[in-house]
Amino acid sequence: MQGKTFFIDLTKCTACRGCQVACKQWKKLPAEETKNWGSFQNPKDLSFNTLKLVRFSEVEENGEFKHWFFFPDQCRHCVHPPCKMVGDMYDDTAILHDPETGAILFTERTRDLDGEEIRTSCPYDIPRWDDTKVQAKCDMCLDRVQNGLLPACVLSCPTGTMHFGDREEMLELAKKRLAEVRAYRPKAVLVDPEDTRVVYLCEETPRKYHGYAMAEADVPGTLSRKRVLAAVASPVRHLFG
Repeated sequence: MQGKTFFIDLTKCTACRGCQVACKQWKKLPAEETKNWGSFQNPKDLSFNTLKLVRFSEVEENGEFKHWFFFPDQCRHCVHPPCKMVGDMYDDTAILHDPETGAILFTERTRDLDGEEIRTSCPYDIPRWDDTKVQAKCDMCLDRVQNGLLPACVLSCPTGTMHFGDREEMLELAKKRLAEVRAYRPKAVLVDPEDTRVVYLCEETPRKYHGYAMAEADVPGTLSRKRVLAAVASPVRHLFG
């Protein structure tokens, strides 16, 4: 399997949010109007105008702060993308797959798809939409990558958290780094490396970082990747009801 892949080493993330800002700047996306909701994370969630979000998870023990887990959330560009599988049942030009990079791309035609159905098909709860019903997510900065540049988020990272390149090279880097981290964090794991083009290295259980950090998270109302694949392969057109 060829194409491109992100490797995101969460052991090095300081939540500077440079990647989050760089994404907005390159995409010329407006700032969100936010309010204090009891977390340093801002805004509270992904949206049509926030395609990359550094999530904060604060761990407490006996009522006292113990540790932060930071998670730069974005589309995972799945190797076998459930969103495209579902979308293709209605319009196979609404969600596209770039064969050179593996990037999964949402087009204007997603306005004619059921946003809730597409979002629920995603094991990582990524797709969002605006008032016109057009759906959006990270597009791997395909315009930059096709011109030999790094994605904006990767270029902006000052700590060595974000990496991007040919898939085999990134997977090799991820495995090497995992072995190093496990020497002092035995629970460290690579998240869904065979299924996605955005591979995270977590030093603890992925769900400590974010409920949707890995596929098949135990979140009511969502579909696991296996269930989506089975549903799309069946003669039943709709996944729900």
